[in-house]
Amino acid sequence: METRGDGGGTLSLTGGTRLEGRVEVSGAKNSVLKLMAAALLAPGTTTLTNVPDIVDVDIMAELLRRLGCGVERDIRASVVTIDVPERPHHRADYDLVRRMRASICVLGPLVSRCGEADVAMPGGDNIGSRGLDLHIEGLQRMGADVVNEHGYLVATSEQLRGADVWLDFPSVGATETLVMAAVLADGRTTIDNAAREPEIVDICTMLIAMGAHIEGVGTSTLVIDGVSELKPVTHRTVPDRIVAGTWAVAAAITRGRIEVAGADPSHLSIALEKLRSAGAQVDDTADGFVVSMGDRPKAVDVVTLPYPGFPTDLQPQFIALNAIADGAALVTENLFEARFRFVRELARLGADVRTDGHHALIRGRASLSGAPVEATDIRAGAGLVLAGLVAQGRTDVYGVGHIDRGYAGLVDDLARLGGQVVRMDDAHREGPPMK
Repeated sequence: METRGDGGGTLSLTGGTRLEGRVEVSGAKNSVLKLMAAALLAPGTTTLTNVPDIVDVDIMAELLRRLGCGVERDIRASVVTIDVPERPHHRADYDLVRRMRASICVLGPLVSRCGEADVAMPGGDNIGSRGLDLHIEGLQRMGADVVNEHGYLVATSEQLRGADVWLDFPSVGATETLVMAAVLADGRTTIDNAAREPEIVDICTMLIAMGAHIEGVGTSTLVIDGVSELKPVTHRTVPDRIVAGTWAVAAAITRGRIEVAGADPSHLSIALEKLRSAGAQVDDTADGFVVSMGDRPKAVDVVTLPYPGFPTDLQPQFIALNAIADGAALVTENLFEARFRFVRELARLGADVRTDGHHALIRGRASLSGAPVEATDIRAGAGLVLAGLVAQGRTDVYGVGHIDRGYAGLVDDLARLGGQVVRMDDAHREGPPMK
């Protein structure tokens, strides 16, 4: 059984093994953290199922405890229960928020339910600037007073009011914040240019079960009629499409065959179509899909866009695929300007990648060579692991704590699929990665 942490650690991979077998995808990291925050909207016990065993869930659980909630986890059953008091605390401290950007999602529920929220400015992955302007402007439209004091966002309102809000960009985080604020506001709130990701649908589905009135779920216009109170519920977390997509790429890059169970292929339509273009066979199953690849992948161009476009969280994995593909590919990143930072590490494995602004040109090579590399964020770590699976010799991926934040049981799953991988903690690693 692998161990994990939210700091360092190293994965040592020996490349050249074809992955084959079945993996089970659990609930989505990008959904469950927001569902946990949404539990703050109703006193009583909310139960979440299909919860992934990842570090970020631990961090969010501790944050909720500091807000006065009782939180229990049954890891074997993938269940979290959250007992919310009549009056939660309203301060989210920096020592937790800095470790996980998703902590900002408590802002909407706290100001809506408690009339005040003090939330530290968040940290999280180092993939570029992700301002909170849309969160703040939307709450101000709803009558909240929001100021930045000593590194904290302080929002207050005796009673939020319904308002018409236009988002300049379909931000997932801002959409979530404003929906959770609007469900208990006085009157109707309309959010135009709202995000449409499956995780947004998931949180709206849970809120509706709690008694919220939300129309337009899954579209770019959400209409929320505020209610006076919500009730706790039991809710199953939507499958993690990014983890599912990562395993799909793992099958293609290793010329293997992986059945991805517990996934919804409709959430990955464009990514799976890109794999078909690369030469993979993709078939739906009763509870997921199967990806198999017999030959060297063909290079495929990728342009990241908000859902239903190609997900930015799969961009590093596809750059890794293109690094060993036949031909050249252009990858365009439209969401996070620093997402290409990891290609400097990929180049240490011999990848031919050149970046210019938000474009990356990848010329595929027949093989990569193992080397020490450093994961700087969750998806960069996943991309480096995929590259290490096909690099000749040994690849040590440092900074595994980042990967732990998004991938549950990665080492165990890789081993079951035939991968040659060992996890080491910091005390046993041979030295720092050479830059």
